Amino acid sequence: MSHASSPQPLTASPGKPLKGRIRVPGDKSISHRSIMLSALAVGRSTVRGILESEDVLNTIAAMRAVGARVEKAADGTWTVDGIGLGSLLEPESVIDFGNAGTGVRLALGIVGSHPIATTFVGDASLSRRPMGRVLDPLRMMGTQVVARAGDRLPLSVRGPETPSPLTYRVPVASAQVKSAVLLAGLNAPGVTTVIEPVPTRDHTEKMLKGFGADITVDLNDAGERVIRLVGQPTLKPQDITVPGDPSSAAFPVVAALITPGSDLVVENVLLNEHRTGLFTTLKEMGADIEIENIRETGGEEIGDIHVRHSKLAGVTVPAERAPSMIDEYPVLAVAASFAKGETHMPGLDELRVKESDRLAAVARGLEANGVPCREGEAELTVIGGGSRIGGGTVTTHLDHRIAMSFLVLGLAGEKPVSVDDGAVIATSFPGFRELMAQIGADISSSKEAA
Repeated sequence: MSHASSPQPLTASPGKPLKGRIRVPGDKSISHRSIMLSALAVGRSTVRGILESEDVLNTIAAMRAVGARVEKAADGTWTVDGIGLGSLLEPESVIDFGNAGTGVRLALGIVGSHPIATTFVGDASLSRRPMGRVLDPLRMMGTQVVARAGDRLPLSVRGPETPSPLTYRVPVASAQVKSAVLLAGLNAPGVTTVIEPVPTRDHTEKMLKGFGADITVDLNDAGERVIRLVGQPTLKPQDITVPGDPSSAAFPVVAALITPGSDLVVENVLLNEHRTGLFTTLKEMGADIEIENIRETGGEEIGDIHVRHSKLAGVTVPAERAPSMIDEYPVLAVAASFAKGETHMPGLDELRVKESDRLAAVARGLEANGVPCREGEAELTVIGGGSRIGGGTVTTHLDHRIAMSFLVLGLAGEKPVSVDDGAVIATSFPGFRELMAQIGADISSSKEAA
């Protein structure tokens, strides 16, 4: 969906159990990084199973704009002819990342250490999101920045002729910030060091190593991750298979958990330990979840998630688990709505600066559908187990995860739930409605209902 597209209201209605075997689209984080690192390699890489969402297609367009050749074959495989570090071309026009926060932050890291001028724009939601956390370390490396107040899009950067490597302690738990600094460090002479007090998803580190970068990860005396990258390597092209996105798998998994009679298998899901906090939490709540057929591809563990309808109980989610499930809190709140007792979720500062103020959006959505909750500055408590859940209309604020989460709530509530815009779902999960329909979900548009 383009950020200029018309809204598409959707309604989810309770109905039959959800059953079957499905595969969700490829992991968004790995899809972004596969295209970007392939563009920086010398030679041709192939990428299979890529998530062809609006976000990732914007990353593909951005890499084309700086000189990489990216094409899709008839069998769905993407080929990327990389141009090599230090050889990026200056884009002829602005680069529009739409709603893609990951894409634009990682791209800032890449172009920010090259001596080219690049201007980035985005949709209304992305233009409200803070970019300073990425721009600050780039400025330390010598990047020039022209941006709106608060370091927000639209903004322009010009990298230095010789970027300065740096040692940078990440001030917030953010894989995007860490990754942007490492990607910038690729084109800097010497060693760039990132100190990560709280571990976050490590796809960038693993993939850099796979592409041939000289990168090491150690723990210091304080137990912090210390990542060291030797700059200006020659990255080698790779053949990559992208596993299923655990953040996308979260929606059918939770839907099956809360819909009576459901028995569902979601195949080929990434099981990286920095991405599976939701599944750990759901098991603590009493969820009947089994991980089957565990195997490895491209240095990442994958498996099939077998889930059955379960009676859930409220828990307190450890704040330190937040980085491993930050995108899954909206759908966890939906699961908590059907759990007995209270589910307390602290450490949610980062939800305030996602595609929307997700913390507020979730709280308002729960309230609109008869689910009591308490919203704090960086926490949410959901009081579950009530009756008469559903019947409301939820404002998505251009946020795909808000839309999908509350459609899941509508599948198990007493009354249907509507969202004001389901078109935003294409940002991360193209084919969501169709895939959910395959397992028995009733999600309709207002036009169909008419």
